[in-house]
Amino acid sequence: MSQEKVAPSRTKVQNIGLILGFLILLGILAIPTPETLSTGGHRMIGVLVFAIVIWMTSAVSYPVSATMITALTALLLGFSPNPEAPAKLLGTGKALTMAISGYSSNAMILVGAAMFISVAMRKTGLDRRIAMAVLSKVGTKVNRIYFGVLVTGLILSFFVPSATARLACLAPIIIGITESLGIPRRSQLAALLMVGATQADTFWNIMVQTAAAQNLVAVGFMNSQLGQAVSWIDWLTAAAPYSILMVIISYFLSKMLIKPEFDELVGGDEQLAKMKAEMGPMSFDEKKLLAISVALLFFWSTGGKLHSIDTTTTTIVAIVLFFFPGIGIMDWKFAQSRIDWGSVVMFGAGIGLGSVLLKTKAATWLANVFVTAFSLETASVFLLIAIMSAFLIVVHLGFASATALSSSMIPIVISIVVGHTADGMNPLGVTMLMQYSICFGLVLPVNSPQGMLSYGTDTYDVKTFMKTGIPLTIIGYVLFLVFAATYWHWIGLS
Repeated sequence: MSQEKVAPSRTKVQNIGLILGFLILLGILAIPTPETLSTGGHRMIGVLVFAIVIWMTSAVSYPVSATMITALTALLLGFSPNPEAPAKLLGTGKALTMAISGYSSNAMILVGAAMFISVAMRKTGLDRRIAMAVLSKVGTKVNRIYFGVLVTGLILSFFVPSATARLACLAPIIIGITESLGIPRRSQLAALLMVGATQADTFWNIMVQTAAAQNLVAVGFMNSQLGQAVSWIDWLTAAAPYSILMVIISYFLSKMLIKPEFDELVGGDEQLAKMKAEMGPMSFDEKKLLAISVALLFFWSTGGKLHSIDTTTTTIVAIVLFFFPGIGIMDWKFAQSRIDWGSVVMFGAGIGLGSVLLKTKAATWLANVFVTAFSLETASVFLLIAIMSAFLIVVHLGFASATALSSSMIPIVISIVVGHTADGMNPLGVTMLMQYSICFGLVLPVNSPQGMLSYGTDTYDVKTFMKTGIPLTIIGYVLFLVFAATYWHWIGLS
């Protein structure tokens, strides 16, 4: 007789978070609406704070939170006055249309397409072959193997648009090498490789526009609210020097703070050769996927330069080829069962929430509150960047998802930069820099999905992660300001 799978019990923090979220929402709704804020905007601020509380406490899963946010928006905004005809209510139908607008955005489509690319990589094993190709060439010295892990993460960031998927490819290889040589899973060596790969993934996320979903969410808001597009190559040109320098710093800092027990893995080359041999020759599906991926990378990097096809369209064409009879490498039945549809729901709801905050002017009102609180009315562009980036980095400590953070904060950032009167302000450039700072998730494993995945390998404890995460965050922030005053200023972003 089969036993039903018992759902994990809820934690005290989750229960408190859920109750607290609703209590704060009711408290905000009970406050008289400020004269400078519309009723709908007032209520959406309540929904935003509710979302932040349940996201920070993981009160419910992200897909469930998405449905809650959509329902609350439809009801609370629907029963608020219509801005175009204040004597009438907006109506739940119109409010719901606004709430689900995120599902039809380019960013949402690109996020969904990126998931299919990750599934294709896992199905063919091309991501693992790329990793093995790099690691088998670096040698058996620990320094070289660690360097190989970081380079592999860099290469995969161009082809696998998910930090979690990239780490899911690297983690079994790291564990396989160490355990096959009799090295304990909780060794300093395993911790160095796993923590280092995770931290580097954060900086590769900053560098490559298509490497992380939160970037795509931010780009979507820039397109819709600022009316300007950031090309894939322009993003890379701006972020690459910073990201590469931070990974180099991370390499040396982590080796100093997490000292491995060995300088060289005796027998490591044989083990890597064995693992590579077990993969066998490159399959036809891998070759097809590699060809499509290289072509896709070419179109991403030349968009706006050699052609006018946007990133989303080229990605959709690639997905069509994945499924095309005779050319494709997988069918729908295989792919649909391996897509995290809950995350897709979360992305759409998050983008929708941000859009509604902008349409109701709630984001503008919050931006004015932020500017007043930090006395930024007459602040220079540099000071504005310094304060906003510090705020976003600190706030990220309470978030497990940079996508959720982007969905809630980028609309406010856009309202701040658009309304600021500082000379030389580039709203698009400053918004892009703020998105870089949102990617920071270095202090705790729970600050990013890839961090939670690597922590689940049981190769290190939280203290070890924080040992590198705290100094990297401080150094990263200081270097961020240096770049804002120099390179990013020189190229017109700040």
